[in-house]
Amino acid sequence: MKPAIPCNGPEVAALLTRALDPAQEFVDGGTTLGSVHGMAAWLRRQFADDLERQTLCLATDNRDLIAAALLSSLAGGPIVLLPYSFSAQALSGLHQATGCRHALVDPEQPPPPGMEPIRPLGEGGGTAAPLPAIYPDEELLRLYTGGTTGAPQLWSKTGTNLFGEALFLAAHFAVSSSDRIVATISPAHIYGLLYSVLLPLVSGASVVPGIPSFPEEIVRCVRERKATVLVSVPPHYRVLRGKGCLGDALRLAFSSAGMLDVTDNNAFSLANRCGIVEIYGSTETGGIALRNRSCGERGFTPYSTIDWQIHNQRLQIRSPYLSPSLPLDAAGGYLANDWVEADGATAFQLRGRTDSVIKVGGKRVDLEEVKAAIKYMQGVSDCLVLALPDRGSREHRIVALVEGPFVEIEDIRTLLMTRFEPYALPGAIKTIDRLPVTDNGKVDREAVLKLFMP
Repeated sequence: MKPAIPCNGPEVAALLTRALDPAQEFVDGGTTLGSVHGMAAWLRRQFADDLERQTLCLATDNRDLIAAALLSSLAGGPIVLLPYSFSAQALSGLHQATGCRHALVDPEQPPPPGMEPIRPLGEGGGTAAPLPAIYPDEELLRLYTGGTTGAPQLWSKTGTNLFGEALFLAAHFAVSSSDRIVATISPAHIYGLLYSVLLPLVSGASVVPGIPSFPEEIVRCVRERKATVLVSVPPHYRVLRGKGCLGDALRLAFSSAGMLDVTDNNAFSLANRCGIVEIYGSTETGGIALRNRSCGERGFTPYSTIDWQIHNQRLQIRSPYLSPSLPLDAAGGYLANDWVEADGATAFQLRGRTDSVIKVGGKRVDLEEVKAAIKYMQGVSDCLVLALPDRGSREHRIVALVEGPFVEIEDIRTLLMTRFEPYALPGAIKTIDRLPVTDNGKVDREAVLKLFMP
Protein backbone atom coordinates (compact mmCIF):
# COMPACT_ATOMS: atom_id res chain seq x y z
CA MET A 1 0.00 0.00 0.00
CA LYS A 2 1.01 3.59 -0.54
CA PRO A 3 1.42 5.80 2.56
CA ALA A 4 -1.83 7.39 3.68
CA ILE A 5 -2.18 11.07 2.89
CA PRO A 6 -1.07 12.76 6.12
CA CYS A 7 -3.15 15.30 8.01
CA ASN A 8 -1.95 18.84 7.59
CA GLY A 9 -0.28 19.65 10.94
CA PRO A 10 -0.20 23.42 10.32
CA GLU A 11 -3.91 23.31 9.47
CA VAL A 12 -4.66 21.72 12.86
CA ALA A 13 -2.37 24.25 14.55
CA ALA A 14 -4.25 27.10 12.87
CA LEU A 15 -7.30 26.23 14.95
CA LEU A 16 -5.75 28.13 17.83
CA THR A 17 -4.13 30.94 15.88
CA ARG A 18 -6.44 31.75 12.95
CA ALA A 19 -8.56 34.87 12.86
CA LEU A 20 -11.70 34.09 14.82
CA ASP A 21 -15.03 35.85 14.99
CA PRO A 22 -15.75 35.60 18.73
CA ALA A 23 -19.42 36.40 18.11
CA GLN A 24 -19.95 33.39 15.82
CA GLU A 25 -22.32 30.97 17.55
CA PHE A 26 -20.93 27.54 18.33
CA VAL A 27 -24.18 26.48 20.00
CA ASP A 28 -27.12 27.80 18.01
CA GLY A 29 -28.68 30.61 20.04
CA GLY A 30 -26.12 30.14 22.82
CA THR A 31 -22.38 29.85 23.45
CA THR A 32 -20.10 31.62 20.96
CA LEU A 33 -16.79 30.45 19.54
CA GLY A 34 -15.12 33.21 21.52
CA SER A 35 -16.54 31.81 24.75
CA VAL A 36 -15.43 28.28 23.84
CA HIS A 37 -11.86 29.44 23.22
CA GLY A 38 -12.01 31.55 26.37
CA MET A 39 -13.09 28.55 28.43
CA ALA A 40 -10.34 26.47 26.83
CA ALA A 41 -7.70 29.03 27.81
CA TRP A 42 -9.10 29.21 31.36
CA LEU A 43 -9.10 25.44 31.63
CA ARG A 44 -5.53 25.21 30.34
CA ARG A 45 -4.37 27.64 33.02
CA GLN A 46 -5.87 25.52 35.79
CA PHE A 47 -3.33 22.80 35.00
CA ALA A 48 -0.42 25.04 33.96
CA ASP A 49 1.63 24.34 37.11
CA ASP A 50 1.40 20.55 36.95
CA LEU A 51 4.76 18.91 36.28
CA GLU A 52 3.10 15.85 34.78
CA ARG A 53 0.22 15.89 32.35
CA GLN A 54 -3.06 15.22 34.14
CA THR A 55 -6.28 13.57 33.00
CA LEU A 56 -9.75 15.15 33.01
CA CYS A 57 -12.95 13.09 33.03
CA LEU A 58 -15.79 14.50 30.91
CA ALA A 59 -18.85 13.91 33.08
CA THR A 60 -21.03 16.11 30.86
CA ASP A 61 -22.67 16.03 27.45
CA ASN A 62 -22.61 19.83 27.04
CA ARG A 63 -20.95 20.35 23.69
CA ASP A 64 -19.43 23.73 24.54
CA LEU A 65 -17.67 22.29 27.61
CA ILE A 66 -16.46 19.28 25.63
CA ALA A 67 -15.14 21.55 22.84
CA ALA A 68 -13.27 23.68 25.38
CA ALA A 69 -11.74 20.59 27.00
CA LEU A 70 -10.54 19.27 23.63
CA LEU A 71 -8.97 22.60 22.66
CA SER A 72 -7.28 22.78 26.05
CA SER A 73 -5.92 19.25 25.62
CA LEU A 74 -4.70 20.10 22.12
CA ALA A 75 -2.72 22.93 23.72
CA GLY A 76 -1.02 20.58 26.15
CA GLY A 77 -3.69 20.60 28.85
CA PRO A 78 -5.07 17.48 30.54
CA ILE A 79 -5.81 14.37 28.50
CA VAL A 80 -9.58 14.08 28.20
CA LEU A 81 -11.24 10.86 29.39
CA LEU A 82 -14.58 10.08 27.74
CA PRO A 83 -16.54 7.41 29.67
CA TYR A 84 -18.79 4.93 27.89
CA SER A 85 -21.61 5.89 30.28
CA PHE A 86 -22.42 8.67 32.73
CA SER A 87 -23.82 6.21 35.27
CA ALA A 88 -22.37 6.36 38.79
CA GLN A 89 -21.05 2.84 38.35
CA ALA A 90 -19.23 3.63 35.09
CA LEU A 91 -17.73 6.87 36.43
CA SER A 92 -16.64 5.21 39.65
CA GLY A 93 -15.04 2.40 37.65
CA LEU A 94 -13.21 4.91 35.46
CA HIS A 95 -11.84 6.66 38.56
CA GLN A 96 -10.66 3.37 40.04
CA ALA A 97 -9.07 2.23 36.77
CA THR A 98 -7.29 5.50 35.92
CA GLY A 99 -6.84 7.40 39.16
CA CYS A 100 -8.30 10.48 37.46
CA ARG A 101 -8.66 13.25 40.07
CA HIS A 102 -10.65 15.88 38.14
CA ALA A 103 -14.01 15.87 36.36
CA LEU A 104 -15.55 18.48 34.08
CA VAL A 105 -19.17 18.85 35.17
CA ASP A 106 -22.18 21.08 34.60
CA PRO A 107 -23.05 23.82 37.11
CA GLU A 108 -24.72 22.40 40.24
CA GLN A 109 -23.96 18.85 39.10
CA PRO A 110 -22.31 16.70 41.79
CA PRO A 111 -18.90 15.39 40.73
CA PRO A 112 -18.21 11.67 40.31
CA PRO A 113 -16.94 9.93 43.46
CA GLY A 114 -13.31 10.67 44.23
CA MET A 115 -12.97 13.48 41.68
CA GLU A 116 -12.69 17.24 42.12
CA PRO A 117 -15.25 19.17 40.03
CA ILE A 118 -14.14 21.65 37.36
CA ARG A 119 -16.85 24.12 36.30
CA PRO A 120 -15.50 26.67 33.80
CA LEU A 121 -18.85 28.09 32.68
CA GLY A 122 -18.68 31.88 32.72
CA GLU A 123 -14.92 31.94 33.20
CA GLY A 124 -14.18 32.49 29.53
CA GLY A 125 -15.66 35.97 29.51
CA GLY A 126 -16.55 35.58 25.84
CA THR A 127 -12.98 36.40 24.81
CA ALA A 128 -10.97 34.22 22.45
CA ALA A 129 -7.98 34.24 24.79
CA PRO A 130 -4.67 33.05 23.31
CA LEU A 131 -3.62 29.47 23.91
CA PRO A 132 -0.02 28.26 24.07
CA ALA A 133 1.63 26.17 21.37
CA ILE A 134 -0.27 23.01 20.45
CA TYR A 135 0.78 19.38 20.11
CA PRO A 136 -1.35 17.73 17.40
CA ASP A 137 0.50 14.41 17.53
CA GLU A 138 0.28 14.04 21.31
CA GLU A 139 -2.47 12.03 23.00
CA LEU A 140 -5.62 14.15 23.20
CA LEU A 141 -8.38 11.80 24.27
CA ARG A 142 -9.05 8.37 25.76
CA LEU A 143 -12.39 6.83 24.94
CA TYR A 144 -13.93 4.04 26.91
CA THR A 145 -16.36 1.93 24.91
CA GLY A 146 -18.72 -0.71 26.18
CA GLY A 147 -17.36 -3.28 23.74
CA THR A 148 -19.27 -6.17 22.11
CA THR A 149 -18.40 -8.42 25.04
CA GLY A 150 -19.71 -5.93 27.57
CA ALA A 151 -16.20 -5.31 28.96
CA PRO A 152 -15.02 -1.68 28.64
CA GLN A 153 -12.24 -1.06 26.13
CA LEU A 154 -9.86 1.89 26.02
CA TRP A 155 -8.83 3.67 22.83
CA SER A 156 -6.43 6.60 22.61
CA LYS A 157 -6.77 9.38 20.05
CA THR A 158 -4.33 12.14 19.11
CA GLY A 159 -5.12 15.68 18.03
CA THR A 160 -4.27 14.71 14.47
CA ASN A 161 -6.62 11.70 14.65
CA LEU A 162 -9.63 13.76 15.70
CA PHE A 163 -9.13 17.29 14.40
CA GLY A 164 -7.62 15.97 11.19
CA GLU A 165 -10.72 13.89 10.47
CA ALA A 166 -13.00 16.82 11.31
CA LEU A 167 -11.07 19.05 8.90
CA PHE A 168 -11.42 16.43 6.17
CA LEU A 169 -15.18 16.18 6.73
CA ALA A 170 -15.60 19.96 6.69
CA ALA A 171 -13.75 20.24 3.38
CA HIS A 172 -15.33 17.17 1.75
CA PHE A 173 -18.90 18.20 2.55
CA ALA A 174 -18.33 21.97 2.31
CA VAL A 175 -19.57 22.55 5.86
CA SER A 176 -19.32 26.24 6.78
CA SER A 177 -20.60 28.94 9.12
CA SER A 178 -23.87 28.97 7.19
CA ASP A 179 -24.69 25.43 8.36
CA ARG A 180 -26.77 24.47 11.38
CA ILE A 181 -26.39 20.93 12.77
CA VAL A 182 -28.97 18.83 14.62
CA ALA A 183 -27.53 15.68 16.24
CA THR A 184 -29.67 12.94 17.77
CA ILE A 185 -26.67 11.24 19.32
CA SER A 186 -24.63 12.09 22.41
CA PRO A 187 -21.25 13.81 22.01
CA ALA A 188 -19.93 11.21 24.46
CA HIS A 189 -19.95 8.79 21.50
CA ILE A 190 -17.10 9.11 18.98
CA TYR A 191 -19.55 9.66 16.10
CA GLY A 192 -21.43 12.34 18.03
CA LEU A 193 -18.15 13.89 19.15
CA LEU A 194 -16.84 14.20 15.60
CA TYR A 195 -20.00 15.47 13.94
CA SER A 196 -21.58 17.64 16.65
CA VAL A 197 -18.49 19.04 18.43
CA LEU A 198 -15.38 18.87 16.26
CA LEU A 199 -17.05 19.46 12.89
CA PRO A 200 -18.74 22.72 13.98
CA LEU A 201 -15.59 23.73 15.85
CA VAL A 202 -13.37 23.54 12.75
CA SER A 203 -15.95 24.75 10.21
CA GLY A 204 -17.71 27.60 12.04
CA ALA A 205 -21.08 25.81 11.77
CA SER A 206 -23.41 26.02 14.76
CA VAL A 207 -24.88 23.02 16.56
CA VAL A 208 -28.42 23.00 17.93
CA PRO A 209 -28.49 22.37 21.70
CA GLY A 210 -29.94 19.19 23.14
CA ILE A 211 -30.16 15.63 21.86
CA PRO A 212 -33.63 14.97 20.39
CA SER A 213 -34.42 11.26 20.16
CA PHE A 214 -38.19 10.81 19.84
CA PRO A 215 -39.47 11.15 16.26
CA GLU A 216 -41.66 14.19 16.96
CA GLU A 217 -38.72 15.87 18.75
CA ILE A 218 -36.38 15.30 15.83
CA VAL A 219 -38.88 16.54 13.24
CA ARG A 220 -39.74 19.65 15.25
CA CYS A 221 -36.11 20.45 16.00
CA VAL A 222 -34.96 20.14 12.37
CA ARG A 223 -37.89 22.16 11.03
CA GLU A 224 -37.99 24.92 13.64
CA ARG A 225 -34.23 25.45 13.68
CA LYS A 226 -34.03 25.24 9.87
CA ALA A 227 -31.22 22.73 10.22
CA THR A 228 -29.05 22.09 7.18
CA VAL A 229 -27.29 18.98 8.58
CA LEU A 230 -28.81 16.01 10.44
CA VAL A 231 -26.53 13.64 12.35
CA SER A 232 -28.41 10.52 13.38
CA VAL A 233 -28.35 6.72 13.71
CA PRO A 234 -30.27 3.84 12.06
CA PRO A 235 -32.89 3.39 14.85
CA HIS A 236 -33.83 7.07 14.56
CA TYR A 237 -34.09 6.96 10.77
CA ARG A 238 -36.43 4.00 11.22
CA VAL A 239 -38.85 5.94 13.44
CA LEU A 240 -38.75 8.89 11.00
CA ARG A 241 -40.46 6.79 8.34
CA GLY A 242 -43.78 8.35 7.46
CA LYS A 243 -42.94 11.69 9.10
CA GLY A 244 -42.62 13.53 5.78
CA CYS A 245 -40.14 16.16 4.71
CA LEU A 246 -37.94 17.59 7.47
CA GLY A 247 -37.65 20.96 5.75
CA ASP A 248 -36.27 22.59 2.62
CA ALA A 249 -33.12 23.74 4.43
CA LEU A 250 -31.82 20.21 5.06
CA ARG A 251 -28.98 19.45 2.64
CA LEU A 252 -26.99 16.71 4.42
CA ALA A 253 -27.99 13.70 6.52
CA PHE A 254 -25.44 11.37 8.12
CA SER A 255 -25.84 7.89 9.59
CA SER A 256 -23.36 5.75 11.49
CA ALA A 257 -23.05 3.44 14.54
CA GLY A 258 -24.64 0.52 12.67
CA MET A 259 -25.92 -0.56 9.27
CA LEU A 260 -28.78 1.47 7.82
CA ASP A 261 -31.68 -0.59 6.51
CA VAL A 262 -32.27 -0.01 2.80
CA THR A 263 -36.02 0.49 3.35
CA ASP A 264 -35.39 3.24 5.91
CA ASN A 265 -32.87 4.85 3.58
CA ASN A 266 -35.29 4.83 0.65
CA ALA A 267 -38.15 6.24 2.73
CA PHE A 268 -36.03 9.14 3.96
CA SER A 269 -34.63 9.89 0.51
CA LEU A 270 -38.10 9.98 -1.04
CA ALA A 271 -39.42 12.37 1.62
CA ASN A 272 -36.42 14.73 1.63
CA ARG A 273 -34.33 16.44 -0.98
CA CYS A 274 -31.13 14.82 0.29
CA GLY A 275 -30.18 11.19 0.71
CA ILE A 276 -28.42 9.71 3.73
CA VAL A 277 -24.62 9.56 3.77
CA GLU A 278 -23.63 6.36 5.58
CA ILE A 279 -20.30 6.46 7.40
CA TYR A 280 -18.31 3.26 7.82
CA GLY A 281 -15.72 3.18 10.59
CA SER A 282 -15.31 2.62 14.32
CA THR A 283 -14.09 4.27 17.49
CA GLU A 284 -10.62 2.86 17.04
CA THR A 285 -10.22 3.38 13.28
CA GLY A 286 -12.03 6.68 12.85
CA GLY A 287 -14.01 7.13 9.67
CA ILE A 288 -12.97 4.93 6.76
CA ALA A 289 -15.49 5.20 3.93
CA LEU A 290 -18.92 6.52 2.94
CA ARG A 291 -21.78 5.93 0.55
CA ASN A 292 -25.07 7.53 -0.44
CA ARG A 293 -27.42 4.93 -1.86
CA SER A 294 -29.83 7.59 -3.12
CA CYS A 295 -27.04 8.50 -5.59
CA GLY A 296 -26.83 4.90 -6.82
CA GLU A 297 -23.78 4.03 -4.71
CA ARG A 298 -23.88 0.35 -3.70
CA GLY A 299 -20.44 0.18 -2.18
CA PHE A 300 -18.49 2.32 0.28
CA THR A 301 -15.88 4.69 -1.11
CA PRO A 302 -12.86 5.23 1.19
CA TYR A 303 -11.89 8.76 2.22
CA SER A 304 -9.28 10.37 -0.02
CA THR A 305 -6.95 10.57 3.00
CA ILE A 306 -6.90 6.78 3.42
CA ASP A 307 -4.92 4.15 1.53
CA TRP A 308 -6.61 0.78 1.30
CA GLN A 309 -6.58 -2.64 -0.28
CA ILE A 310 -8.42 -5.92 0.12
CA HIS A 311 -6.28 -8.65 1.65
CA ASN A 312 -7.72 -12.16 1.96
CA GLN A 313 -11.25 -10.74 1.71
CA ARG A 314 -10.58 -8.27 4.53
CA LEU A 315 -10.05 -4.53 4.37
CA GLN A 316 -6.51 -3.38 5.10
CA ILE A 317 -6.07 0.34 5.64
CA ARG A 318 -3.42 2.92 6.43
CA SER A 319 -5.03 6.01 7.87
CA PRO A 320 -4.12 9.17 9.83
CA TYR A 321 -7.20 8.53 12.01
CA LEU A 322 -6.11 5.15 13.44
CA SER A 323 -5.86 5.03 17.22
CA PRO A 324 -2.29 4.61 18.51
CA SER A 325 -3.74 1.78 20.62
CA LEU A 326 -4.33 -0.40 17.54
CA PRO A 327 -1.93 -3.19 16.59
CA LEU A 328 -0.41 -2.20 13.24
CA ASP A 329 1.81 -4.13 10.87
CA ALA A 330 5.37 -3.07 10.05
CA ALA A 331 4.10 -0.72 7.33
CA GLY A 332 1.54 0.95 9.61
CA GLY A 333 -1.42 -0.95 8.18
CA TYR A 334 -4.45 -2.29 10.05
CA LEU A 335 -6.63 -5.25 9.11
CA ALA A 336 -10.30 -4.38 9.81
CA ASN A 337 -12.73 -6.87 11.32
CA ASP A 338 -15.04 -7.11 8.33
CA TRP A 339 -15.29 -9.30 5.27
CA VAL A 340 -15.41 -7.12 2.16
CA GLU A 341 -15.71 -7.49 -1.60
CA ALA A 342 -14.44 -5.10 -4.24
CA ASP A 343 -17.08 -2.97 -5.97
CA GLY A 344 -15.19 -1.73 -9.00
CA ALA A 345 -11.77 -0.15 -8.55
CA THR A 346 -12.70 2.55 -6.07
CA ALA A 347 -15.21 1.05 -3.63
CA PHE A 348 -16.04 -2.06 -1.60
CA GLN A 349 -19.09 -3.77 -0.20
CA LEU A 350 -19.39 -5.16 3.33
CA ARG A 351 -20.06 -8.89 3.63
CA GLY A 352 -20.22 -9.33 7.40
CA ARG A 353 -17.94 -9.22 10.42
CA THR A 354 -15.12 -11.69 10.95
CA ASP A 355 -16.10 -12.01 14.60
CA SER A 356 -19.64 -13.11 13.71
CA VAL A 357 -18.40 -16.67 13.09
CA ILE A 358 -18.48 -18.94 16.14
CA LYS A 359 -18.12 -22.64 16.74
CA VAL A 360 -20.90 -24.80 18.16
CA GLY A 361 -19.92 -28.40 18.84
CA GLY A 362 -16.79 -27.80 16.80
CA LYS A 363 -18.77 -26.59 13.76
CA ARG A 364 -18.74 -23.07 12.34
CA VAL A 365 -21.86 -20.90 12.50
CA ASP A 366 -22.05 -17.46 10.91
CA LEU A 367 -24.42 -15.44 13.09
CA GLU A 368 -24.78 -12.81 10.35
CA GLU A 369 -26.19 -15.45 7.97
CA VAL A 370 -28.77 -16.49 10.56
CA LYS A 371 -29.64 -12.84 11.18
CA ALA A 372 -30.04 -12.14 7.46
CA ALA A 373 -32.41 -15.08 7.03
CA ILE A 374 -34.64 -13.85 9.87
CA LYS A 375 -34.46 -10.19 8.93
CA TYR A 376 -35.94 -10.66 5.47
CA MET A 377 -39.01 -12.51 6.70
CA GLN A 378 -42.28 -10.66 6.17
CA GLY A 379 -43.20 -8.67 9.27
CA VAL A 380 -39.63 -8.51 10.64
CA SER A 381 -38.18 -5.00 10.96
CA ASP A 382 -34.85 -5.95 12.48
CA CYS A 383 -33.25 -8.66 14.58
CA LEU A 384 -30.24 -9.51 16.69
CA VAL A 385 -28.56 -12.90 16.81
CA LEU A 386 -26.06 -13.52 19.62
CA ALA A 387 -23.94 -16.32 20.99
CA LEU A 388 -24.18 -16.35 24.77
CA PRO A 389 -21.99 -18.41 27.13
CA ASP A 390 -23.77 -21.57 28.22
CA ARG A 391 -23.57 -22.02 31.97
CA GLY A 392 -21.60 -25.05 33.06
CA SER A 393 -20.18 -25.51 29.57
CA ARG A 394 -17.46 -24.12 27.33
CA GLU A 395 -19.95 -23.99 24.47
CA HIS A 396 -22.19 -21.09 23.41
CA ARG A 397 -25.93 -21.01 22.93
CA ILE A 398 -27.41 -19.03 20.06
CA VAL A 399 -30.34 -16.70 20.77
CA ALA A 400 -32.36 -14.38 18.53
CA LEU A 401 -34.28 -11.24 19.43
CA VAL A 402 -36.67 -10.29 16.64
CA GLU A 403 -38.23 -6.85 16.11
CA GLY A 404 -41.69 -7.76 14.85
CA PRO A 405 -44.41 -8.27 17.45
CA PHE A 406 -46.82 -9.97 15.03
CA VAL A 407 -44.36 -12.55 13.71
CA GLU A 408 -44.94 -16.10 14.92
CA ILE A 409 -41.90 -17.67 16.55
CA GLU A 410 -42.79 -21.06 15.09
CA ASP A 411 -42.75 -19.54 11.59
CA ILE A 412 -39.21 -18.28 12.28
CA ARG A 413 -38.12 -21.72 13.47
CA THR A 414 -39.68 -23.40 10.43
CA LEU A 415 -37.86 -21.08 8.04
CA LEU A 416 -34.51 -21.53 9.75
CA MET A 417 -34.85 -25.32 9.76
CA THR A 418 -35.04 -25.23 5.96
CA ARG A 419 -31.87 -23.14 5.73
CA PHE A 420 -29.51 -24.29 8.47
CA GLU A 421 -28.26 -27.39 10.24
CA PRO A 422 -29.70 -28.07 13.73
CA TYR A 423 -26.52 -26.90 15.50
CA ALA A 424 -26.90 -23.42 13.89
CA LEU A 425 -30.49 -22.85 15.05
CA PRO A 426 -31.20 -20.38 17.88
CA GLY A 427 -32.06 -22.20 21.07
CA ALA A 428 -34.22 -19.28 22.18
CA ILE A 429 -36.18 -16.81 20.06
CA LYS A 430 -38.09 -13.83 21.42
CA THR A 431 -40.07 -11.13 19.65
CA ILE A 432 -40.23 -7.48 20.71
CA ASP A 433 -41.79 -4.23 19.47
CA ARG A 434 -38.42 -2.44 19.24
CA LEU A 435 -34.86 -3.63 19.79
CA PRO A 436 -33.51 -1.94 22.91
CA VAL A 437 -30.87 0.64 22.03
CA THR A 438 -28.72 3.06 23.99
CA ASP A 439 -28.76 6.83 23.53
CA ASN A 440 -25.94 6.38 21.02
CA GLY A 441 -27.98 4.14 18.73
CA LYS A 442 -26.11 0.98 19.65
CA VAL A 443 -27.93 -2.17 20.73
CA ASP A 444 -28.30 -2.14 24.51
CA ARG A 445 -26.54 -5.41 25.18
CA GLU A 446 -27.30 -5.38 28.90
CA ALA A 447 -31.02 -5.03 28.24
CA VAL A 448 -30.88 -7.83 25.66
CA LEU A 449 -29.06 -10.17 28.04
CA LYS A 450 -31.71 -9.62 30.71
CA LEU A 451 -34.37 -10.83 28.27
CA PHE A 452 -32.61 -14.19 27.93
CA MET A 453 -31.61 -14.67 31.55
CA PRO A 454 -33.14 -17.83 33.07
